[in-house]
Amino acid sequence: MESHKAVSPALQPHGWPGLLRWSRPLFAAKNGAGSDAGTPKTKRILIIEDDFLVAMEMEGALHDAGFAIAGVAASGEEAVELAAAQRPDLAVVDIRLAGDRDGVDTAVELLRSHGVRSIFATAHADRETRSRAQAAAPLGWLQKPYTMASLVFQVRDALGKAHGEE
Repeated sequence: MESHKAVSPALQPHGWPGLLRWSRPLFAAKNGAGSDAGTPKTKRILIIEDDFLVAMEMEGALHDAGFAIAGVAASGEEAVELAAAQRPDLAVVDIRLAGDRDGVDTAVELLRSHGVRSIFATAHADRETRSRAQAAAPLGWLQKPYTMASLVFQVRDALGKAHGEE
């Protein structure tokens, strides 16, 4: 076996000959990950978006960030039904939707009927729309086009606000 004199003693390989394993300290995560005690419930997100490709990208990004997806709805009617069945913690809502109900009306109904708060992810954030949306008590706005990283950040921020961590 070659000499490892140039390598720091803390990083010396050990183990069987031919098998190198590097010594490194192992620390528990600050959030308690890996422990059953006090593990927080995975937050469930309802996606309300009528553009199939955008909705699938959102679903993938939120899932990869550790959220559970309560469902994907293309219309307000479908969203209200999913909320009743799945009990999401938060809805991400586009303003323009398929069907008779727009995103503002949908978000107001979700809050009124199911206590579900929303963030709006939309290209339509003019003063009149924002004024109408106040009845839904939105937790945030994402202006399209947005990145999936900003979506995940906004969802985390909104969930923090919804649970008094402002």
